[in-house]
Amino acid sequence: MAVYTDVANDDLADFLKQYDIGELLSYKGIAEGVENSNYLLHTSKGAYILTLYEKRVALDDLPYFLGLMAHLCARGVNCPQPQKTHDGAVYSSLAGRPAAIINFLEGMWPRRPTAVHCAGVGDALARMHVAGADFPLRRANNLSVEGWRHLLDLAAPRADTVQPGLRAFLETELADLAAQWPSDLPDGVIHADLFPDNVFFLGDNLSGLIDFPFSCNDMLAYDVAICLNAWCFEPDLSFNATKARALLNAYNKVRPLTEAEQAAFPLLARGSAIRFLLTRLVDFLNVPEGAFVKPKDPLEYVRKLRFHQAVKSMADYGLETAGQPA
Repeated sequence: MAVYTDVANDDLADFLKQYDIGELLSYKGIAEGVENSNYLLHTSKGAYILTLYEKRVALDDLPYFLGLMAHLCARGVNCPQPQKTHDGAVYSSLAGRPAAIINFLEGMWPRRPTAVHCAGVGDALARMHVAGADFPLRRANNLSVEGWRHLLDLAAPRADTVQPGLRAFLETELADLAAQWPSDLPDGVIHADLFPDNVFFLGDNLSGLIDFPFSCNDMLAYDVAICLNAWCFEPDLSFNATKARALLNAYNKVRPLTEAEQAAFPLLARGSAIRFLLTRLVDFLNVPEGAFVKPKDPLEYVRKLRFHQAVKSMADYGLETAGQPA
């Protein structure tokens, strides 16, 4: 979450007249993240999150994102619910941006995730994958292999200013991934961005999944690999096998990974790493003037990618139950 677009008090008050959520009492920007502008609203009827969709979010994709949240919630996955306008729309326009209001979820994201948190995430991700199986809409993942090529083209001219040799490293890795990337693994709805700041906990209990603007249809095990990268490395970027074991085994108890998914997992983890390395690199090199957000370090994912390049099998990640049918 972040703030790129400023919202005037009078404009927001007029905007809220479209909704039955009470009178505006206060609001403040949420400065975390790098994608959309987000505000915490307090009204006479409670707390809500206002999101103004920025750069990478296409207007045509909003029915998918917002409809998915409603679908998942109806099937027992705790995630935000879009608020509808008096005309029944789930989004409108504010400050020249598509904008939606969702209900506020109680909880905090874990600044120092533990193995207990990782187990909660693995369980919740698997339940989300199961619940999304009958979601009727489809959206391609525009940040898969072809999207990575485009991002690298954008970043390549200045990549070596971030780290010497980075351009050649990325070119070589992307060519290898493109040549091996699987196309026949189980697929479905994925979150695609389930980092710690997108998961809320009350104590050790997971209370909700948030922030769905990257959700799409892709390989389910790829979503697991994204979580592994996001949750199972320490601040010094060392791999925490205990956290990985907790996440993977909790996921596997709900939706067992097939033999084919397990065999492909190190490759999927490399793909997940290069995806976030490239988006962070592009953001790092192109911070909008006046944005109230600090770009995330792309080099974190260079270290993670190098780790996965050395992994030979799923056992290295700590999955206890192997040998599921392909």
